[in-house]
Amino acid sequence: MFLIVQNDPEVPAGAYAHYLEEMGVSFRLLCPFAGEELPPAEEAAAVLVLGGAMGVHDTAKHPFLRAVKGFIAKTVAAGIPYLGICLGGQLLAHVLGAPVTTGANGEKGTLTVTLTPDGGSDPLFAGISSSFRTFQWHNDTFAIPDGGALLASSPACPHQAFRMGARAWGLQFHPEVTREIVAAWARWSDETAPLADRFVEEFAAAEPDFQDASRRILVNFIRIAGLV
Repeated sequence: MFLIVQNDPEVPAGAYAHYLEEMGVSFRLLCPFAGEELPPAEEAAAVLVLGGAMGVHDTAKHPFLRAVKGFIAKTVAAGIPYLGICLGGQLLAHVLGAPVTTGANGEKGTLTVTLTPDGGSDPLFAGISSSFRTFQWHNDTFAIPDGGALLASSPACPHQAFRMGARAWGLQFHPEVTREIVAAWARWSDETAPLADRFVEEFAAAEPDFQDASRRILVNFIRIAGLV
């Protein structure tokens, strides 16, 4: 079974749930923030961990994150294919011993990400342009864990994607969003709410290219996991 872990009620699987349904890939959505227990990692054929407004260190306010961290550690140790998006990527880096920090590398909006040489040959990014448009909405960012491979970067945030071993990936960007999600996130704060229309318009202008890269990432991950 393909397991999706949702950490925040306002950060859903978005287009990825739709793509999985189109491909006929069954999945189970788990919401530990709502008190739902995570199953043994060994029950998963593949794992996707989504983002969230909280940070990896916010376990006092969000104690469910302790269980998510343990689940990720067991998933990776068992060699189960893992894909983490934004917070999900940061949690992977954190579990693997890399720092996750808040600083000058935050990004918001539809921006360009560029693959590194390692990224260009990585199976997760097969068939994707060396530079592609994607969506960003983060303040924190991860360092690359020891032994990990840097796969993608952007001018403001050099650590956009990494792989650990052969089957665990962390992404800083959001390939799963839709226009509706972009609009909702833009209204989260007084700082971004006045710019909501601009965020949506810029996303809509890049949507065909965004969707192509987004879908390819998911399809590649599903193929790596042997689910199609």
